[in-house]
Amino acid sequence: MSTLRDWADRISGWANHLSAALLLSMFVVFILQILFRYVFGLPVLWTVEWVTIAWLWGILFSFSFVIRSGDMIRLDILYNAAPRGARRAMDVAAGLTVAGIFAWTLPHAWDYVTFMKIERTAAFRWPFDLVFAIYIPFHAAVVVRMLMLAWGGLVGDRRPEDVESHPESYDHD
Repeated sequence: MSTLRDWADRISGWANHLSAALLLSMFVVFILQILFRYVFGLPVLWTVEWVTIAWLWGILFSFSFVIRSGDMIRLDILYNAAPRGARRAMDVAAGLTVAGIFAWTLPHAWDYVTFMKIERTAAFRWPFDLVFAIYIPFHAAVVVRMLMLAWGGLVGDRRPEDVESHPESYDHD
């Protein structure tokens, strides 16, 4: 299991850089959009399309390969107030439920993504199956991550960063 975690951490580091590049590209293209529209008086469609596609890919790619389990949204008030055994039971129940739903719907997601090859984006003329292709790794990553959460709850083997609270992840304003 340690080798798998090391491998996942390596991919996460690389994926973090790719996510940052997507965010940077969104910012640069957004500035270009402002320049084209308000300085040159030429509204362009491709900038809006790029920002939309980069945002979609950034969000789904980041969930799949960047964020840690401890950074996922959960009801922390209930979870942290519960004793360790109850937290483990919540991990197993939530993990198996979400993994089951996503595993059950994966063929339908695949059908939808592959069906979208008949449509193209307005500016780049990219087939929509390429635009939505990131959804399949996201879908699979949800299944794997939730099964890992359930397994961690069953055997009590969770990484410290997945269960410790991080002060930087909370808004104290």
